[in-house]
Amino acid sequence: MEQTPVNKLLDLTGKTAIVTGGALGIGLGITQRLAEAGANVVIANRTAEEGERAAADLSAKGLKVKAIKTDVSIEADVKNLVTETVSAFSGIDILVNNAGIYPNFAVLKMTAEEFEKILKVNLEGVFLTTKYVSEQMITQGKGGKIINITSIDALHPSMIGLAAYDASKHGLWGFTKNSALELAQHKIWVNAIAPGGINTPGTKPKGNQAQQPVDPKMVETFMAQIPMRRMGDADDIGKVALFLASDMSSYMTGSQIVVDGGYLLS
Repeated sequence: MEQTPVNKLLDLTGKTAIVTGGALGIGLGITQRLAEAGANVVIANRTAEEGERAAADLSAKGLKVKAIKTDVSIEADVKNLVTETVSAFSGIDILVNNAGIYPNFAVLKMTAEEFEKILKVNLEGVFLTTKYVSEQMITQGKGGKIINITSIDALHPSMIGLAAYDASKHGLWGFTKNSALELAQHKIWVNAIAPGGINTPGTKPKGNQAQQPVDPKMVETFMAQIPMRRMGDADDIGKVALFLASDMSSYMTGSQIVVDGGYLLS
């Protein structure tokens, strides 16, 4: 088997990627790295303004980025995302399932509606994007890469109040492994990244519109358990996503890469 030259291993020129929730935080870090590697990147964001702003900022740097308003929990939105992406770039080669929510609810105070909403976005949304994007990849006949953003909570709970979130991420890890089995025959490789504590708008003390405010003491306690003694940056995840999207990970499927500064060691 002929080896890919080193200078081509991370080259995504001519490929098209979709990053759900790609306008902020981890998603933006992933969007930027894939675009820098030469990919056409579609930001699939629930909030149109955030998506358009991120796309404009990156396009101004000479990167090929387009925003498409998408709520991954709505099937019609996901179908439209695939249709518009193919119309704009003639295909889809990479899907990064990053969109997710992580409200903090104690089990005894959580409503059924709150539980269902978390699973609908974090788990059903990944099912919908995987289903319709993989169908497109199979039609194209060239294979593809699917990257699911799980969490260290897919392996071990990090704090009280995230029972529904943890359920969604454990489920996503299971979904990753089984879909990897199913799609391997089509040369579609499915892997996951499990981030630990990452500095994003959602982890700031004021939180953001999609999440509840984060207690600074909770963040301080969490960081004290990280052997590297720092929170991660969005680019720490972006670089691993680029690895999985590229030929660097050519013999990997059904795997999960933990990126947590060593948190799980403690």
